[in-house]
Order: sequence, then C-alpha cells, then structure tokens
Amino acid sequence: MAVLQMQRINVCALKENRKAILERLQEFGAMEIDIRLGDGAEYELQDVAPSRAIFEKQAHMADHALEVLQEYVPEKTGMFASLEGKPLVDQETFNKAAVCQENYMEIARNVTSLEKQTAEKKASIQKLQDRIQALTPWLALPVPAEYGGTRHTACLIGTIAGNLKLDDVYALLAERTPETEAVDVQIIFTDKDYTYLAVTCLKTEARDVEDALRAGGFSRPAQAVRKVPSEYKKDLEELLEQETKELLNLQEEIAGYADRRQELRLVSDYYRIRADKYEILGKIPQTAKTFALSGYVPASRADDLIRELQETYGAMAETEPIGEEEDVPVVLKNNRFSESVEGVLTAFGLPGKGDIDPTFFTSIFYVFLFGLMLSDAAYGLIVSAVCGAALLKFPRMGENLRKSVQLFFWCGISTIVWGVLFGGYFGDVVDIVSETFFGKKVSIPAVWFVPLNEPMRMLIYSMLFGVIHLFTGLALKGYICLRDKRYVDFLCDCVLWFLLLLGLIGMLLPTELFAGIAGQQIVLPAAVVTASKWSAVAGAVGIVLMSGRGTKNIGVRLALGAYDLYNVTGWLSDVLSYSRLLALGLATGVIASVINQMGSMGGKSVVGVIVFVLVFIVGHTFNIGINLLGAYVHTCRLQYVEFFGKFYEGGGREFHPFHRETKYVDIKEEKELC
Repeated sequence: MAVLQMQRINVCALKENRKAILERLQEFGAMEIDIRLGDGAEYELQDVAPSRAIFEKQAHMADHALEVLQEYVPEKTGMFASLEGKPLVDQETFNKAAVCQENYMEIARNVTSLEKQTAEKKASIQKLQDRIQALTPWLALPVPAEYGGTRHTACLIGTIAGNLKLDDVYALLAERTPETEAVDVQIIFTDKDYTYLAVTCLKTEARDVEDALRAGGFSRPAQAVRKVPSEYKKDLEELLEQETKELLNLQEEIAGYADRRQELRLVSDYYRIRADKYEILGKIPQTAKTFALSGYVPASRADDLIRELQETYGAMAETEPIGEEEDVPVVLKNNRFSESVEGVLTAFGLPGKGDIDPTFFTSIFYVFLFGLMLSDAAYGLIVSAVCGAALLKFPRMGENLRKSVQLFFWCGISTIVWGVLFGGYFGDVVDIVSETFFGKKVSIPAVWFVPLNEPMRMLIYSMLFGVIHLFTGLALKGYICLRDKRYVDFLCDCVLWFLLLLGLIGMLLPTELFAGIAGQQIVLPAAVVTASKWSAVAGAVGIVLMSGRGTKNIGVRLALGAYDLYNVTGWLSDVLSYSRLLALGLATGVIASVINQMGSMGGKSVVGVIVFVLVFIVGHTFNIGINLLGAYVHTCRLQYVEFFGKFYEGGGREFHPFHRETKYVDIKEEKELC
C-alpha cells in the first residue's frame, strides 16, 4: 500500500521543439501539466483558440459521420461489447491517420453531405405524402378544385365545419338567401370534422350564395390546383415513387461507407489528441526563442523523463522540491489484490495530506465482510466464475471496470469460503432436493456452524469482527501519529482509548448480561478482571484529563475531556453496526430456503421437477442479485463510516496526466519510460 511520491519538474527548451515535446509527453502519459505563471512580462501566450476550434470541429464531424453510419448501417456488437474495451492499434496505423487525414475527412464530409441530402429527401417525401393525404376527401370531385364555373354559372368548392347532410346545407342556403332560385349542392366527402362540397349557382347570385355558406363556416381549399384531384393524385404518387427511389439510392450510398469506420475513428482520435495538445500549447509561457512548462510526475519516472527530454530535445529539465502548500495529485500503487478496491476508496476520497493509503487494509476487510454477508458457497462460485471468465475473456476492458470485476471475483472467493463454513449451498437445496425427489434427506454439514440455527452465536462473532475492524482503524491512527512524531497525540488519542475499550471489554465478558447473549458463561482469571478494571479507569481518567490539552483553562479542559469520554457511546454504536453481518447473512439463507420450499411444493412428479427448476432459476437469480447489492452497499458503509471514521479523512486530488485521450482506439506504446 502506498501513495506514490510525486516530484515537480520544470522544463525549458527551444520554442521550435515545443510541439514535439508536448507530443512526446502525451505519449508518455506520465506528467500532469501544472503551469504557474509569474508576474513578469518577459513571456507571452500563444493564441491557439482558432486552431483548437478547427481540430475540435474536425473531430466532431468524424464523430457525426460515425453516428450516421450507425443509424443507417448498424454495427453488430456482442452482448458483452462494453467489456471488450477499445481496440488496440499500433503507432504506425495511427500515424497513417495523420498522413491521410484529408482523405479520411473527405469520407466524413461525404457521409455528412449524404445524410443532409437524405434528410431533405425525407422531408420532400413527407410533404408529398401529406399532399396525397389532403387530396383523399376530394377524389370524387370530377373537376379541378380551382374550377370556377361556366359563363353563366359559378361553382363554389370548399369545406364547411361539421358533419352536415345535404338537407342541412340547403336549409342554410334557404335561410340566408331565400330569393335564390337555382342552387345545386353536391357533397363530395364527409368526416367528423368537415363536410366537403361543391355548390353550383347562377353567376349573378354567386356572391350571396358564398356569403350564406361562409356564415355557416365555409372556406375554400388551401391548395387549389388545375387538375382533377384523382389525376393529380396519380402525378403525386409517381413523384413520390421517384423520390423514394432516390432516397434508397442515397441510403445505399451511405451504406457503402460502412467499411470505412476505422478510418473515421482514427482521424477523430487524431484531431482530439491535437486539440488537447493545443490546449496546453496555449497555456505555456513562450519567448521569441524558448518556452517553459512545469508539472507533477511520479518520482519513479522523473529521471527517465528528464533523460528523455535532455537527450532527444536538448531541453533543460530539473526537479524542484514540492512546497508544503501545493495541492499535489495522488497516485496509488498497490498489489493486484488490493488495487481491486481502489474504486471503493476513490468513491470516498483519495488520501489527503497527512493520510496514509488504506487500500491494503480496506481490501482485506472488504472481501472478508462481503463474503460473510453473502455467505453462500454456490452464490460465491457463480460470482467468482462469471467475474473470472470475464477477466480472462476480455483482457482489454477499461481499467476501472477491470478493478471492479476483479473485486467481485475476490468477494466471490470469500463467499465460497464462508458458505462452506456455514453449510450454505443455494440455501438448503441439497436437503430439499434429496428429501423431495429421492425420499431420503441428505445434507452437507457446515464446517463451522449454521447461522440460521445459532443466530446469537453469529451475532457474537459479528461483534468480534467489528471490534477487530475498529481497533485496526484506531491502530492506523496511532501509526500516523508516530510517523508524524506526534507522540503526545499517540498517547492521548490512541493508547488511552485502547486502555479504556479493552478494559471495558474485559469487564463485560464475565458478566451475566454477556452470558445471556452468548449462551455461555465466560470465566476470566481474577487478575485479568482486575487489570481490565484498572485499565478502563486509567483510560477514562486519561481521556478526561488529556482530550482538552489544547486549552489552559482547567474547567474547559475537563469539560472537553468529559465530552470526549462520552464518545464511548459512539464506539458502542459502531460495534452494533456490525450486526448487519448477521442480518444480511441470515437474509440470504432464509430467502434461499423459502425459494427451495416453494419449488418443492409440486412434489415428486414430472410437473414437480419442472416447477422446481423454474422456481429455482427465477428465485435464486433474484436472491443473488438483491443480496449482492445489499452486501456491496453495507460493506461500503462499514468501511466509510466505521473504519475510515477512526483515522482517515480523504480529500486528495486525483492525478490527471497529460496523455493521449482517445475515444475509439488505444494506441500501442512503442517506447516506455520505465
């Protein structure tokens, strides 16, 4: 367990090498750029915003082209594609994207242009379909919608709101124009909203007739054409067929670029990397001939980086002591087992100033407690087998995802161990199956004991594990005090609390109260009991006298000490929190047993076997899912609240090195620093 030591590196080199140096730093991915500009006016900052905007625009265009291809020619991916990680390409292949960037961007422009034409064509088709739909009510009209009549007659074609009958229209006209002599009304079509009609009358009476119709809600067609509606519909359908063919041709042309996805991904990542480089380029101070930059590097890689910059680019590079007030980024370095829990630690907070890296201890207790909560060997075997297979099958999965899967693999192993100790194999499935379907009950005995049969015993052990967990946290606090040479704090904040707590435990164990909980009487030697009493007294007195040592006022000091002594109730609360180990362990076993009992209700028959299998699969899938979630959440809580609360604050800043941040591919490094 370790927080890697960081060093600040200052670099000064010729201005003509600035881009090459930044590119090399991106390849290394070992330096977090942290430029601190002074108040002097000897340097200037280069305006790179236009260039960076161009690179970002190019990357966005390539991304959009890939989205278009995915829309029109979906790329087939497996169920576990998210576990595969980004494909790995060699440096030569990636360099080809730089050389052929214009050709690759031409692909993106073509795809984007085709997508625009496709969108326009779809809009045109939709418009034609709407026009055909609008013609449907007029198909029975034997004349064009804009037909006005003959020399002596007028034809009024339009719609009236509402579903009217022929008599209703004549009644409307008779009411409004009683003197009209010759009017002919033809209803073309009706629906729930409108009545489509054609009214013929004398041209001399056309104005009065139209006014009467308008009083009833009459309106002319919005689109009047010079063709008979049925003929016009045929023309539109022919045009629609032509537009549809052109749309299919455009879509086929887009599909023709499906095998060019890799080029688009490469050029997108190429421009994305260039945009990141230019972002830093705009921040570094430059003079007419030189430039400078600074940043943080892990101490183990600093010498190699300095040597590279000096030998290859003739740069001046040197390390600088890190100031006490600097916000130094944090990099964790742990073994393969412990690194799996780094995600849990990061979710709480990376080690801050004065903290140690608790990953090693956290990993041990996390895996231990997780397995104790799930505590079913069959469930643990499933979890570890699935996670182990995923780690082997997908070696290039993302780093954070890999650590999480690895954590659940170890938790599965722990669950197997606890399941064997407690005799849990899909609950009591062996007992149920043997008794129901074979007529003879066969059991796999627990190596240790069965928590369902002895819950109080399990509670005692849960408390014991909790005490060990909490004491480890207090011991780590003592280690930090000794490391920082705060010997008084070590004595007052750690040793005195150990004396008090161990004394109280020694006094509690022989009591009838504990015997009633544990189910057996514990007898300690009289000397141990006496020593426990004096230990508790010494610890309590010391805490009262020394907890407020920061103030000289005796009364305030004693009050602060008494208040700190009251925190012993907090320790009791913390210990009781570990009863969740019992609760979750029992929940897993009880639900599993209920599922097995429900499945066996069909009895010894073909139907009974089928019912059992179905209930078994569905029920245990649910049980393992819900209890995995519960074990994860409550194990995290025990780490965050009870364990970390004793010694760890967090608040550290994550290390963000300047590296090649890609979206689609990973680039194989050809030269490593170390």
